[in-house]
Amino acid sequence: MEKEYVPELEWADEEVSQEQVQRLCNRYYWAGEYCRGKDTAELACGTGQSAGYLSRLAKSYVAGDISREVLELARGHYGERINFIEADAHELPFGDHSKDVVILFEAVYYLKDIDKFLQECKRVLRPGGKLLIVTANKDLYDFHPSKYAVKYYGVVELRELLTKHGFQAEFFGDTPFSGVSLKQRILRPVKKAVVSLNLLPKSNAGKRLLKKFVFGGLIRMPREITAGTAVVIPPVRLSPDGRDTEHKVIFCAAEAG
Repeated sequence: MEKEYVPELEWADEEVSQEQVQRLCNRYYWAGEYCRGKDTAELACGTGQSAGYLSRLAKSYVAGDISREVLELARGHYGERINFIEADAHELPFGDHSKDVVILFEAVYYLKDIDKFLQECKRVLRPGGKLLIVTANKDLYDFHPSKYAVKYYGVVELRELLTKHGFQAEFFGDTPFSGVSLKQRILRPVKKAVVSLNLLPKSNAGKRLLKKFVFGGLIRMPREITAGTAVVIPPVRLSPDGRDTEHKVIFCAAEAG
């Protein structure tokens, strides 16, 4: 995984929408149930908002990222509490069959060789271990791809890839459009047109103004989430055989054979 993705990380203390914090919590509250009492490794951990929460649930927890810059920010907050390491998702620095859970959230689309990543996960996971993936839903009609992404994967593409590598996958949807504000729903055709014409703001200031317009007031991204940071909203189980067009985010739990 390359470092070009760093500008799009969810930085601690960044101004974000309440929905963005809720989505962050949703994925880690979901992951936490898989991590209880398990040897867990999180990849592409960024500034580590999840690390304290997951480490309290897991038997062991290590967090890795390819960017030394973001790891220094994470270490600055957690000190000696968490083991943060530099790690490339294509070459995992873990022994064979040493982990029960491997996590890769909002980063699978940055991988230059997803087959290599899945081979590494199969090597590292114990039989019955879980690979947890969370990704933006590319099958939305108003989807906005990152300019840094290599390739996006929806439910169908992920199922095919995981099956090829010997995983059995379950899929879930998070943040349905039926639950977002009326303003967001009304603005979806506008967003599609703006994305198509490449008119979205490029500067951070412009992005903040757009967020304020769509979501209202902004809040600070927490440095560390807890069980009380947001309400628990479980994801909705999806069929693995079709494309989902109703949820902003796709969760995948894949079991190693």
